[in-house]
Amino acid sequence: MKVVATYSIKGGVGKTSTAVNLAFEAAQSGARVLVWDLDPQGAATYLFRVRPKVRGGSQRLVGSGGELAAHVRGSGLSAVHVVPADFSLRHLDLHLDGTKRPTARLAALLDPLRDDYDLALLDCPPSISLASESVFGAAAALLVPVVPATLASRTLGQLERFLDGDVDAPTLLPFLSMVDRRRKLHRELVEALTAEWPRLLPTTVPAAAVIERMGVERSPVGVFARSSAAARTYRDLWTDVSAALWPEDP
Repeated sequence: MKVVATYSIKGGVGKTSTAVNLAFEAAQSGARVLVWDLDPQGAATYLFRVRPKVRGGSQRLVGSGGELAAHVRGSGLSAVHVVPADFSLRHLDLHLDGTKRPTARLAALLDPLRDDYDLALLDCPPSISLASESVFGAAAALLVPVVPATLASRTLGQLERFLDGDVDAPTLLPFLSMVDRRRKLHRELVEALTAEWPRLLPTTVPAAAVIERMGVERSPVGVFARSSAAARTYRDLWTDVSAALWPEDP
């Protein structure tokens, strides 16, 4: 099982829409997918139509007797299972701090499920925290949306510096998100970001009304608008990500 986190220090950059749509595209390709919603807001939980309830709260979830399997729920997509979020996750840092190896705890919870899934997607809240460090300890890669804004490069640089020197750090997979090429400033910033960060994945996710409709439809774009440009973009992004995760595959 490959573990990938949709992560950014900055909020409102498209982490959850990315996680939900890539989970759908991965399932369409035949992968068995687990989505773990780690954001107290529970947006991924909502979009997958799963009840936002963590039995016993985050303390029971990450405590010494916690088992992730007990919290896995089915979704409207047969090949996608979800570990839902609720507001108790606002205390996740505190409860991780009470464990023996907090930065390894999420990995330990995922480990018993490695034969049950091909891909685990962790949808993370925007922060640098103890929970973030536990995500870094669990994930093989961080999928980082980068919006065309003046501070985007700074936050990506902060993340890279934070991980620098850690031999076990996850691979950074940044990509451009919420891009409106009709706007001159966006075009200029995309050009600047591409020059500064040559490791950006080739697929750019647009700012599109059909992506915003996910909240109304409570579904991935590929479910209700399969022929849209946005759905094709997420299929292309999944191709980029899968090539990075499984480079040995033809």
